[in-house]
Amino acid sequence: MTDPIARRSLLAAAAGLVAAGASSQGFAQQHSGSEHLRAMMETPPDAPTVAMLIYPRMVALDLIGPMTVFKIMRFNVQLVWKDKAPVSTDVGLHFAADQTFEECPKDVDVLFAPGGILGTVDCMNDPEVCAFLADRGARAKWVTSVCTGGLLLAAAGLLKGYEATAHWAVADLLPLMGARRVDNRIVRDRNRMTGGGVTAGIDFALALAAQMEGEEAARRAQLIIEYAREPPFENGTPQEAGAARVAEMRKRRAWMDAQARRAAQAAGARLGV
Repeated sequence: MTDPIARRSLLAAAAGLVAAGASSQGFAQQHSGSEHLRAMMETPPDAPTVAMLIYPRMVALDLIGPMTVFKIMRFNVQLVWKDKAPVSTDVGLHFAADQTFEECPKDVDVLFAPGGILGTVDCMNDPEVCAFLADRGARAKWVTSVCTGGLLLAAAGLLKGYEATAHWAVADLLPLMGARRVDNRIVRDRNRMTGGGVTAGIDFALALAAQMEGEEAARRAQLIIEYAREPPFENGTPQEAGAARVAEMRKRRAWMDAQARRAAQAAGARLGV
């Protein structure tokens, strides 16, 4: 007959082994999961380099939409600005640059400019910002923008002689800087790809991803973010909204858009347009 104390010791030891086994299995599963997640998030050494300009008073969604797609594609995304102090956005979020203008590689695969009308105007009037964009844009494989970022590319001379678009309220300013306005959500002309206002950023990023990595890869990204536009109202363009709503919106924007016009005229003069 087994001694009760010895039996209790054997049961305790067995329980300990089971617990240890379960613990080891859990650790292995956790470790495997961590490795899998790391592998999914890791940027490959040969990933395309994407330099995404950030600046004070920009529209956060102009950046976040495309950046989400680029990250899913495992591109090497770098936020770039004059310095690494956090910059403000329209919704109160702040972003800090990964690289300064000086640290940004001379040759990038994608140069991207987001919008945000008042911040855009400041950048259009800033020689340092325009010089940076002109320099990197001269060698980038793709020169891109969303929303009023199209005006910023144009002010840097990067859309002269190209078809382009921007936010509907200021897209008419593009010809003042030598671009040919096209009223589409996404416009591609050679290695220039520009998007309309704010939400067009996701469309733009998926279109660019398809050009760079193939349609099937871009389709996977679209499915991951469940991008299936179905707005509650057909009111996202001037044509859909109608003349009365557009007129009211233009009245509310009058001062801002006047600042953009002055900046575009000044840029056109610098560019000899």
